[in-house]
Parts: sequence; structure tokens; C-alpha cells
Amino acid sequence: MRIRSLGVIDDAVVELSPGFTAVTGETGAGKTMVVTSLGLLLGGRADPALVRIGAGSAVVEGRITLPAGAAAATRAVEAGAELDDGALLVTRTVSAEGRSRAHLGGRSVPVGLLTELADELVAVHGQTDQQGLLKPARQRGALDRYAGDAVARPLAAYGEAYRRLRAVAAEVDELTTRARERAQEADLLRFGLAEIEAVEPLAGEDVELAAEAERLGHAEALASAAALAHTALAGNPEDPEAVDATTLVAGAGRALDAVRSHDPALAALADRIGEISILLADVAGELAGYADDLDADPRRLAAVEERRAALTQLTRKYGADVAAVLAWAQESAARLTELDGDDDRIGELTAERDALRAELSGLAQALTDARTEAAARFADAVTAELASLAMPHARVSFDIRQVEAADGVEVGGRVVAYGPAGADEVELLLAPHPGAPPRPIAKGASGGELSRVMLAVEVVFAGTDPVPTYLFDEVDAGVGGKAAVEIGRRLAKLARSAQVVVVTHLPQVAAFADRQLLVEKTNDGSVTRSGVTVLEGEDRVRELSRMLAGQEDSETARAHAEELLATARAEG
Repeated sequence: MRIRSLGVIDDAVVELSPGFTAVTGETGAGKTMVVTSLGLLLGGRADPALVRIGAGSAVVEGRITLPAGAAAATRAVEAGAELDDGALLVTRTVSAEGRSRAHLGGRSVPVGLLTELADELVAVHGQTDQQGLLKPARQRGALDRYAGDAVARPLAAYGEAYRRLRAVAAEVDELTTRARERAQEADLLRFGLAEIEAVEPLAGEDVELAAEAERLGHAEALASAAALAHTALAGNPEDPEAVDATTLVAGAGRALDAVRSHDPALAALADRIGEISILLADVAGELAGYADDLDADPRRLAAVEERRAALTQLTRKYGADVAAVLAWAQESAARLTELDGDDDRIGELTAERDALRAELSGLAQALTDARTEAAARFADAVTAELASLAMPHARVSFDIRQVEAADGVEVGGRVVAYGPAGADEVELLLAPHPGAPPRPIAKGASGGELSRVMLAVEVVFAGTDPVPTYLFDEVDAGVGGKAAVEIGRRLAKLARSAQVVVVTHLPQVAAFADRQLLVEKTNDGSVTRSGVTVLEGEDRVRELSRMLAGQEDSETARAHAEELLATARAEG
């Protein structure tokens, strides 16, 4: 991390190595700014009071190496961040006016995204800032991982049955809730289909009837016009002197036939006149037939109009024309079949829902039993750890309980609420001394005790909790001597499977670190780049001596410091 203008830190770089890193220094030197800086990178609250006096803003930059396939990497990339050789660059800026900005992999992101990623990247344990296993949901998840296959197998089967039950129950509720609406819809469909069935419309019938009505409504005019046209073409038998088109065309044809052999052009015209003569004869014949076939019966016209009126009643309700009415009828018949089958569907789904609920009851009971057995082993292991961490009378236990609910599943002879992870509510409890009632760990321990409890928990859970980095602040508050050595030993044990960062004032703890960082102020009271150094060899012995006796050059303190380092190396 690079920290600029944050509290007493002017400009400093903190290099955190794999394994166990201890951060030490005089009281007020700025050790807690390391915790504060990491908190800002994890989406913590931006307090403008953190900005160094005289600076416009405080900036914390961090480079986080992500485990292969980490969900945090996927989420960051989805947000537009770019990874740098598998590492994620995070920047948090806090202005003196209180404005806050966050950047992830070079992309500006909401601060809430940093908080979302934090749960998967770092577990922070301090007197005022507890995360991770203090959350009941995280406690249940950690217990499940600790239990292993004994919980994993029934939990996988439970999850599948739970998702199916949710889908089936939602469908049943929808069908049942809409029963009245469906009944009303079915009645309307039946009424409409009955109306259409009573009329029995035929495809295209409305177009044909419209044409027939037009023809019957003008029968006399049509007949008169056809008769006049026929007379003009074929003549009037009652008036032999009248001139008609057929006679005139025939005369023209005869005139040309007499001379057609003398000129091919004229012969062609004669042929065309012959064609006209044939066409006139055909038209005249059809006109005569049209007049004979024309039905001027008023009763037929009345019947046509009545039928058209019946069809119009349908097209007003169900479609623009008869074709649309027939399409509506087809769709409505299919929909009515679906609605009529809903009652059967409700019965089938209800039976399936009841069967799934019974299956969930068995799986939820199996989960409760497996968790209860694992919780007993966990409690014993953590309690044993606490005995070596200056809490010899403390006892840890799990409260695994269920909440009764009328619409739940049966577990242990009771109908209880259930969720995607079973029916159990899991909470970690602490009884700090004999006679004290077990209470949730966040309420049952003081700040220093709480950090030690969380250390014991993390040591027991080492390897099962997916968080790759742990930060402990004041984990050694109120202890010393042998208990402090045991705290250092357990932090080193935890660091075998994760990265551990500890802010400490105890040399017994710092001696077990793989790397020790010293935070020092300059003469003007600020921390610069040269104020955060990695201690090695003689420098580390001097700092441990100062922490032991307040004197870097005390021979007794130096001997003790060297002894602590030797003990830590021997156990490492």
C-alpha cells in the first residue's frame, strides 16, 4: 500500500509480504493508520478528519494479488476493472471536504463495490472494526465448511429441492390467486365462442355477401343496362330496320374479304375485323345470359342483408372481418382449454409441493444434525485455543435454533421457517467466565478479548475459510508473558494458510512474524517513506529490545529479544 496525507502519515509505502507481517512502533507513531488505510481500500467510511492538516485530500493505493479463479476477480472485471498480472489495483481518495472516490483496476467504481469485494478478500479483527465471522450468515457458512461433506452433501440436495419448491409454490400461488380472474375470463370466452358457433361464419363469406347485396340492390338498373347493350350489339328482333354493331362489323368484313387477295395489309385488317365480330357475338351472348340469370327477388336480398347483419355483430366484437373472427375463435378455444385445465394443474402442483416440502424436512433435519455434531467439535477446539490465550475460563458454543412458522417445514417435531441454506439460524456464543451466560461473541467479550476469540476461531477454521488475508489490531490487548507468546504462536500457525497482518505492541507477538515493519515519525511529527522500514538482523533485535524494556541498548532486553526470535524460528 502507498499512503499519502492520511493522519500522521505524509507519504509512506507499506509492503505486506505473504505469511505473517507484524507492524510495530511507538504509541502514536501511526501504526493504526495501516489498519485505517486498509479499511478505506475495503470501502470503509470516509472521514474527512483523516486528511492530514494542510492537505487537500488523502490517498490510499493498494495492489492486491488475487487467488486463481477468485470470485472477486470475476466481479471486478464485470465492473470494468483491468487486472495487472493477476493483481487488482485499488485506489481510494478522501477530500478534506468529505468527498470520496474509488478506483478499481483503473476504472472509477462505487465505494459499495469495494465493500462487496472486501468480504472475499480480507477479514478485519480489531477493537472497533469487526468483520467476517461476526456476521451470523458467515458463521453458518464457516461452520458448514468446517463440517465438510457431512453438511455439503445434504446441503447440495437441499438447495436443489428448495429451488424447485420455490418455483412450484409460486406457480400454485399464481394459479390460486387468479382463480376468480380465470373463471371470469373463461365465461367471456365461452360466451363469445357460443355466439360465433350460432352464426357459423365461413371464411370470405362477408366479402361474397357484400358483392351479392350490391348486385341485388341494383337488379333493375343492371337488367335494363344489359338489355340495351345486347340490343346495340345484336339488334332488336322486333325492329328489323334498326342498325346494330354485329351487322355493321359483318358488312365491313365482307367488304374487305372481296379484295383481300390484292394486298396483304388489307387482308390482315380483315382478319382483325373477323376477331372483333367473334368477340361481339360472345359478349352479346353473355349479356343475354346475364339478364336471364339476374335474380331480382326481394326475399333473397332481405336474406342476404340479414346474414350480413349477423356477421357484423361478430366483427364488432371479435375482429375487423370474418377472417379475424375465425382466428379469434381458434385462439380462444385453445385458451379455454388451458383455463379449464388449470384446476387439474393446481392439483398436480399442490401434490408436488407437498412432496418437496416433505423432502426438504428430511434434508433440513439432516443439516441440523450434521451442524450440531460439527458445532460441538468446533466449540471444544476453540475453547482449547482460548485457554492458551489468557482466557482459561472462557467457553465457546454454537446456538443452532429454528424459528416456528406455520408455512414452514417440519424439523425436530416442529414446523419451522426455512431458507436456501436450511432451517437453522446459527450464532457463535461466548461465556467469558464460569457462571456467565453464553452471549453472541460481539456482545460477550471486551475489545481485546474479542480479537483473541476471533484469532482462536480463525486458527480452528484455518484452511476452510476462503478469505486470503487477515488483519488483527490490538489482538494482544491486556495480555503479556506466556499468553502473548501463545498469541504469536497461533498467528504464525494461521499464517501458514493465509496472509496475516498484525498491529501489535508486544515483542512476544512480533517475534513470530515472518516480516516486521517499523513505523516511525520524523522530527516534525509526520511519517514519510523512510518512516516505514522492514526490520532485519540487528535492527529487529533493537526494536524488540525497545518493546521489551523501552531501551534499545539494554543487554538484558537484547538477550531476551534474541531468545524470542530463536524460539520463534525453532517453531517455524
